[in-house]
Amino acid sequence: MSSAIPPHPDPHGPQVRAATLVRRPGLWLVPTVLSALVALVLSLLYMGGILNPSDNLHRLPIALVDEDQGPPSGQRENLGRRITDTIAAAGSSETAVDWRRMDRAALRDALASGKVYGALVVPEGFTASVAALTTNRATARPRLDVLTNPGVGSLGSSMASQISQTAAHRASLDIGEQLSASAAAPTARLLLADPVEVVTSVGHPIGRHSGLGLTAFYYTLLLVLGGFIGGNTISSGVDTALGYADSELGPWHTRHATVPVSRTQTLLLKMLMTAGISVLTTTLVMVATIGILGMDASHLPTLWLFSYCATVAVGLGVQAINAAFGGIGQLVSMFVFIALALPSSGATVPLEATPGFYRFLGIFEPMHQLSEGVRAILYFDARADAGLARGWIMIAVGVVAALLFGFAMTHYYDRRGLRRLTPQPE
Repeated sequence: MSSAIPPHPDPHGPQVRAATLVRRPGLWLVPTVLSALVALVLSLLYMGGILNPSDNLHRLPIALVDEDQGPPSGQRENLGRRITDTIAAAGSSETAVDWRRMDRAALRDALASGKVYGALVVPEGFTASVAALTTNRATARPRLDVLTNPGVGSLGSSMASQISQTAAHRASLDIGEQLSASAAAPTARLLLADPVEVVTSVGHPIGRHSGLGLTAFYYTLLLVLGGFIGGNTISSGVDTALGYADSELGPWHTRHATVPVSRTQTLLLKMLMTAGISVLTTTLVMVATIGILGMDASHLPTLWLFSYCATVAVGLGVQAINAAFGGIGQLVSMFVFIALALPSSGATVPLEATPGFYRFLGIFEPMHQLSEGVRAILYFDARADAGLARGWIMIAVGVVAALLFGFAMTHYYDRRGLRRLTPQPE
């Protein structure tokens, strides 16, 4: 039997066997190269962003609040000022942490808008409580407060808490060294070696059904996947219905008569269908996550509108990429909306704890922009400055970019006469 495949094989004649085809190098080349590249690049992208978050820390924002009053009579130094000055000076000499000095009112606002991952607070009367340790007036250990912000994500909040606790314990040991030097009895020196209690509490609480701050990421992932899968499904379905692609369901194969339509009009049809079908998919996502599973969510009309626009923006981007790149469009859009977007989202690992490449991707990759908007709605009272305003802006930019790019490419193809028309018999 000849290894060549006839251009129009007789379905009732001799069939080519797989054993014959598998020996053809040309069949192996493209799938092998693409599969290998995808596996290599995905491995580097996903694992490269999460392996060393502590080593990659770059200006993680943590609030530093000094509420300590002036020293009591007879004492010269304000310990609250000394502690915060020391911590801020150490932070300014490196780039791992961005210690942001603020008062209590600014702290509440920063926690409620997700601008800081946590806080270290020197409470009122700290200096006086330390001074009382060396007298008979001491009633309790001096205290430093560490506040967490779970709405920014469990990992980011945990990292900020660990950093704040480490700084607080270092300050306690420094104060203890000074107090121990003036203590006469060995027992007193032992008790004063680490005199400050570090108390950790939640600075901005979120709901119990919020996945420890991860529901914003997974909900955003549902929106992106809905737009991505929906866009590709619509694209394939339209091409099949218009006769530009075969339809196979199990052993059944059909191909419809080709409808003479330009690339531009085909793209317009797919985009209109994307906008229409996204109404249903967005509603079902909210019904499943909030209505059935009980996810904590407020501002439901805002959440639905943002979710719908986000899904449409991704879907239009998929349609534009498929129209421009043809058969490899799904692979290209997978990298744009999934492969590059997930590790640069900043929703699980803070962007401040990822290598610079991912922080650069986070400037424009859709997953980061959308997760910031969803997080603002779910955890931060739908505040514009918590990321919602930027989310809306980037959705608008994405829609405009998809429309301009998609229709520019199809219009160019149509003008050059690069038609998709392959007539099929009725």
